[in-house]
Amino acid sequence: MSMLLPPRPEPEERTGEPELLQLGTTGDEPCLRADAARNRARLLDAAARLIAEHGVAGVTMEAVAAAANVGKGTVFRRFGDRTGLLTALLDHSEQKMQAAFLSGPPPLGPGAPPVERLRAFGTAMLRRCVDQLDLQLAAEPGPDRRYSLPVHRVHHSHLLLLLRQALPRADHELLAHTLMGYLNPALVHHLTRQRGVPLARLEDGWSDLVDRVTAPRP
Repeated sequence: MSMLLPPRPEPEERTGEPELLQLGTTGDEPCLRADAARNRARLLDAAARLIAEHGVAGVTMEAVAAAANVGKGTVFRRFGDRTGLLTALLDHSEQKMQAAFLSGPPPLGPGAPPVERLRAFGTAMLRRCVDQLDLQLAAEPGPDRRYSLPVHRVHHSHLLLLLRQALPRADHELLAHTLMGYLNPALVHHLTRQRGVPLARLEDGWSDLVDRVTAPRP
């Protein structure tokens, strides 16, 4: 089917980059007391050691509590559940990723044409996903939460912005969801671990997809 999808009305017209968001679910991190911040860091250090020694499967709330010499209730109060704990471990790399595409140097950051930025964004996301694949899979929320998480919204908003610049007449929201699907950790796991697809091929496939989506149509 060669016809363009009709444009859809956007609920909000964004003219600038989305704001830097935190991956974790707790909103009080900047205001943590010093002792609470130290406890949180100790718990995350313990979880990181468990991953290094036993893989993601070895990270349970009980195991982290034992490794950090605290009660299990402390871990639950700090992170809520295992997904919250694993999500907190991903927070640092997510913050770096967001800073890179929101305010870093081009082509990932501002200053490059939108198509170049789309290519750079997908490449950076794929490399990060492959590097942290087990952790990202373990932290994946269920379908009822996946699309409402702040981290998903900021990635989707970034793609919306670039697609609006590259394709003035398109269904930007659906296209952004389509591109996000290519970067899903479950798909990356299937292709790299189960099918043996090298990362370089995934990167080339992303660039090809972006070029085909944004190519001028007669």
